[in-house]
Amino acid sequence: MNRRTAVKQLFIIAGGLALLPSCLREQGGTSIALHSIEMSAKDEAFLADLVDRLIPETDSPGAKKLNLHLFVMKMVDDCHSPEDQQAFLEGLATARKELDGKSADGFKSYFDGQESAEKKAPFYQIFKRRTIQGYLNSQYVMKNKLVYELVPGRYNGEMKIIA
Repeated sequence: MNRRTAVKQLFIIAGGLALLPSCLREQGGTSIALHSIEMSAKDEAFLADLVDRLIPETDSPGAKKLNLHLFVMKMVDDCHSPEDQQAFLEGLATARKELDGKSADGFKSYFDGQESAEKKAPFYQIFKRRTIQGYLNSQYVMKNKLVYELVPGRYNGEMKIIA
């Protein structure tokens, strides 16, 4: 065996070992690692549809295109109490059962309805708050929508000062 063959085989083995954890990951899980909550790929896809219904695509990209569902999942996993996480997961499961396959009008009427509004409130508050937070902090909004001027700003020599 010569040295080149041994080095080449060593790099192939090292590359295989580096890829092994991603191959052994549980199929049907979420696309990001979550530590405190358990969600399936179907839950993730449904949450992506929900955030897209909250912030749909118009002349600006929608929530699904900006991957805000991943932001919502990570924020719920990292920043909420176990009680809030449980309420979020229960609300997501309930919404998935009732809304699966319905149109945007069904989405609006589901959350606007007064029957069991107190049951839906914790999920909807977390979901809406984190979706809007993710959108306002997204790269698209920060680069294209907000105009930032460095401090101290422009010089306006004609500004009258009232004393």
